[in-house]
Amino acid sequence: MSLKSSFKKYGREMVLCKNDGWTSNRYFGFIEPLRYKNKMYLNGINTEIGYDSQGHYLYIGPPDHDLSGLDDSFYLVAGEDKFIIDRAEKVYRGNNVFYIWAIIRAIVEVD
Repeated sequence: MSLKSSFKKYGREMVLCKNDGWTSNRYFGFIEPLRYKNKMYLNGINTEIGYDSQGHYLYIGPPDHDLSGLDDSFYLVAGEDKFIIDRAEKVYRGNNVFYIWAIIRAIVEVD
């Protein structure tokens, strides 16, 4: 069993990039915002006007795009959005990697 068809049918198109200009083939995965309850351990900042979530997202993607061993020169691009990878892990089904789970953070570029 594979999640590849579900990623392609329901997921978001994206590419993995590196600061030196390298880009992966396009592929599909899920990127969803983390809700407040899920972010309680991500060092959010309480400010005078409320909680600053720092734009954390949950990534679930295919095992053939393994984010778990990458250094901080890699980032994800999905449409107009760019994300850095804070933490990534392999999720296994039996002895095989079933999908990649990651916490990613939106890159805010200032013009």
